[in-house]
Amino acid sequence: MDRDLNAWIATWMGRVSGRSSGAGLGPADGKDGGGIRAPRTGAVAGGRCRPRTLAGVSESKPQRAVGVRDVAALAGVSRQTVSRVLNDHPDVAPDTRARVVSAMEELGYRMNNAARALGTHRTRTIGVLASDALQYGPSRSMAAIEASAREAGYWITAAFADSGDEASVGQAIEHLRAQAVDGLIVFAPHARTLDVLDALRIGIPTVILHAAERADFSVDQRAGARLAVATLADAGHQRIAHLAGPADWLEAEGRATGFAQELAARGLPAGPVFSGDWSPRSGHEAAAEVIASGATAVFAANDQMALGLIGGLRAAGVDVPEQISIVGFDDVPEAAYAWPPLTTVRQDFEELARRAVARVIALGGSGATTSDPVAVASSGSSGSSDPIAPVLVVRDSVVPPAG
Repeated sequence: MDRDLNAWIATWMGRVSGRSSGAGLGPADGKDGGGIRAPRTGAVAGGRCRPRTLAGVSESKPQRAVGVRDVAALAGVSRQTVSRVLNDHPDVAPDTRARVVSAMEELGYRMNNAARALGTHRTRTIGVLASDALQYGPSRSMAAIEASAREAGYWITAAFADSGDEASVGQAIEHLRAQAVDGLIVFAPHARTLDVLDALRIGIPTVILHAAERADFSVDQRAGARLAVATLADAGHQRIAHLAGPADWLEAEGRATGFAQELAARGLPAGPVFSGDWSPRSGHEAAAEVIASGATAVFAANDQMALGLIGGLRAAGVDVPEQISIVGFDDVPEAAYAWPPLTTVRQDFEELARRAVARVIALGGSGATTSDPVAVASSGSSGSSDPIAPVLVVRDSVVPPAG
């Protein structure tokens, strides 16, 4: 059998080597003389190869993308009118605008932001520079900014940076500027982030958030802390401790200041301050120090630490709120379902986002930045720069001190 196989291979190789040319591996006369024929990819006519298509598959030319000219033709208007509609120009009659929008939908027209930027110098895109975005405040603000921007007909593009690294912040800003954003919203929870921003020439409208009193828009952190302490003091507590956030966060600093101010305003002794890092773990670990301090109430600088503290106190056999009352800050979704349900201070992140987006849009239209006081003062649609008042949410984690 091996002899027969070798003979067949030798015969086949002879046929192949004996051919001078051809599209396949079969005999030169086109008949299958026992050889192997390779699939043909084309037919030879006049020395030229004619491409072939697969059976059942039709050839079609790529379709041209729908453009402004197509929309104008279908709507029965000029290309200039279509451009005005695309750029939200006010001098377009409502029925004309409706015809243009209908034509765009029918044709599946998709606007080219790059092309629009060339004509209007605007992309209807807002850049967001964020750091520590996993924390509740920045993450809620990010979601609220996206919703406010979309409602105003804008999109956001985000970049994340190490807030303490000048190179990281600078690279993130350059990345956003390369996207031709109309303006920037910057989360600057740390003083060092502001120092980096001060050293950079950004050159486009910029709004600062999460920098306490140094922000363009902010929730009044001191007022929120004073609300929390007042609630505990009004319940009769005099030994009130503070579980503080990280020392390098401006909002943590504002809440610690408000804590001390309210105690002083009521003539109460300065309470002990314990350091946390915003995490439930740090709250849980602080329980032993809180118990040793003799405090009957604690204002925690955020809800996650407050919830961790409740767990740590219970693990140590301390009842909350009967032995130690607790107030948090932020009103995270879990606060209402903790045991006991947590009394806390709510921040209006939606209003914060609305003001920031409106300010960026207003400044972008004027070509100014936040350093231009005339432009800022005239942009009434951007809302007040006054701090947003926080709201106390009363639940069940505060009772009068025992005894």
